Amino acid sequence: MPTPPLDELQVTQKDPRTGKLRTVPALDSNRVTSRHFIVYTPPPDSCDPALLEEFLERAHFITKDLDWLLELPHDRFWCQVIFDESLQKCLDSFLSSAPRRYDHQTALPPAVQRVQDKLHRYVFLTFLRMSTHKESQDHFITPSVFGEILYNNFLLDIPKLLDICVLFGKGNSALLQKMIGNIFQQQPSYYQDLDDCVPTLLQVFSSIMNVCGLQQDECEEPLKLRDRNPTTPLDMPEKELQDAVVYLCDTSSTIWAFLEIFPVASHTLQKHNFLSRVSSFYELFCPELESAIIKRNFEDKSLQHDLWRRLSHSRKKLLNISHIIISTTSLQPILEHRADKIQPYVEEFLQILTNLLPERRFLCDYDELFTVAEDISLLKQVSPSLDETRTTYLLAGVQSAWAETRKSRPHTVPAVQTRPERNLEGACGSNGQTSHSREEPECAGATAGPFVSGVELDSLVSQVKDLLPDLGEGFILRCFEEYGNNPESVINHLLEDNLALSLQELDRTLPRQERVDPCPLISSRSNIFADDEFDVFSRDIVDTSRIWKGRRKQETAAQLLADKSVIVAQKERYSQYRMVTEEHMVDADYDDEYDDTYDGNQVGANDADSDDELISRRPFTIPQVLRYREKEEEGYDSVEEDETEELTVKPDHFVQDPAVLREQAEARRATYFARKGFRHDNNAAIAGANRGQGQSRETTQERRKKEANKGIRANHNRRSMADRKRNKGMIPS
Repeated sequence: MPTPPLDELQVTQKDPRTGKLRTVPALDSNRVTSRHFIVYTPPPDSCDPALLEEFLERAHFITKDLDWLLELPHDRFWCQVIFDESLQKCLDSFLSSAPRRYDHQTALPPAVQRVQDKLHRYVFLTFLRMSTHKESQDHFITPSVFGEILYNNFLLDIPKLLDICVLFGKGNSALLQKMIGNIFQQQPSYYQDLDDCVPTLLQVFSSIMNVCGLQQDECEEPLKLRDRNPTTPLDMPEKELQDAVVYLCDTSSTIWAFLEIFPVASHTLQKHNFLSRVSSFYELFCPELESAIIKRNFEDKSLQHDLWRRLSHSRKKLLNISHIIISTTSLQPILEHRADKIQPYVEEFLQILTNLLPERRFLCDYDELFTVAEDISLLKQVSPSLDETRTTYLLAGVQSAWAETRKSRPHTVPAVQTRPERNLEGACGSNGQTSHSREEPECAGATAGPFVSGVELDSLVSQVKDLLPDLGEGFILRCFEEYGNNPESVINHLLEDNLALSLQELDRTLPRQERVDPCPLISSRSNIFADDEFDVFSRDIVDTSRIWKGRRKQETAAQLLADKSVIVAQKERYSQYRMVTEEHMVDADYDDEYDDTYDGNQVGANDADSDDELISRRPFTIPQVLRYREKEEEGYDSVEEDETEELTVKPDHFVQDPAVLREQAEARRATYFARKGFRHDNNAAIAGANRGQGQSRETTQERRKKEANKGIRANHNRRSMADRKRNKGMIPS
């Protein structure tokens, strides 16, 4: 017999009043277990031990209760979910108060963070089980009844689904897609609730505009004069400005997370002209708020950086929301349908882009992240009958938007920072730090990119100077700051004489400011190692193969000793000395009278030296270290070798023969013993034969004699004195 669904299942239980068994529905309020679920509170902003202890205790109770709930059987679980109001309050408090990933929060201790992550997981598993109508073959609920249970008991609604997506979307997108898709499939009434919720979402953007003293063009009713708010983002209180930015960041992130998980909802949003309202809000509000954050003087610089981070995050999320809506409502149907059914979607895409053309700033930022030309190229491939005039008009409108916003259009990906980011960096100082997490690269800004400096910046300057050599490098650098380090845009504006007002007043020959060398001692040093092949301060590439410590790898001692490369290198140097020859200089203009003048002086007559030493040179002698096994190769004549041998004095060896040294030491030792009157016993009989072969009588006698008389030399009767001490009990036996 097949198991009935839970909504038709009947169970038997004992009546608490009469004690009799009775049959009741499985989903009955009397089967609810009495258990109180407490309300969740977020972790404290400070690391106060008392506050952390309170949070840990509360989180521990909630985790324990949810663990108990998840272990309940199928029927008991649904009874507790449907009829326990404290459980719903606990889950609602977590969805509304749990910290989001983009929130600026102080780092929690590891123990507290682990408890928060564990509670986060249990809440997600609870909602996942609540959205599943069939757990197994025997435990399931009728799909239509399941939708009615969720809808009529307010277990899930559109605000809860939005919070679930933004809290659990990262890392659980596949499960959430199945979960939310199942909810909307089993209960289509949620589509109507979503349709009713869209005006509330749009009202959020209008409220933010009103708080900041701005007004959209599509305002439903005229603004009354007595209600006119003179405040602007530049002069409104910091607290109100912070609340407006935080509200915008939370709203944009939540809508993006929901559309990322459930993109089908884009059709419902677009019924209310959601994309047009978002683009108008972006065009009017974001530039005003950027300018206010840059120009305002904040007492706390960290607040300024936090506002800028949240605004950049919101800008990117609004652009992503727009892209999801455009892709879901027009581009994806074009790729999925056949050629005969795509024309309405092509018309929808072209109409959306046409409506976005007046929003110049929004269009440029959108085109920077999601290239419009690529989408139009895709349409041309799938729809050959596409109107060429309209596509050309749209592309020209995008190009005109780039020109009007004074932004450099990237060819592939953003290569530089946009001007607001650079201005903020200058306003906030170079030491400011952004507090966003590393796991969220999208918080870096909607169009932010790497900063260009150093050699790359010098290369860009040289590109402009090659074409316009009259310009100064300082003026070119200011142009790069204005046009995003794009040399093509700078050259184009210079040739067309269409520079910005801030650049027209500058001197075009402005020189470049010299950069102070942070290490002047390195550049001005002077020593014997400067500019050599291993000078890392003067060259970037050094041959590291010529640098080693100790013996080279895979080089044995024999190879090291056999290496005579140093000696061979010196041979050429020493060979130059033997090229000196005796030269008897005979002067053709010999003056005999000069020679006769000194005939009477006996110069050198009384010296003992011979005349040969005065008129001849000493023959050159090759050093001993260079003479090895190659006398034949040196090319010396036998006569030269004989003369060298005759004149070479017998060398005084530095290391003497060890055998001679031993003989001299033995002689000195014998002389010492003879002078002292000792007879050194060198009798060979004491050594005897090898051990194990027996000893002769003579050897035994000599050894006994040596043992008895050894005290007269150096042992000082140690054995006899030891026996004496042992006999007297001084040494234990």
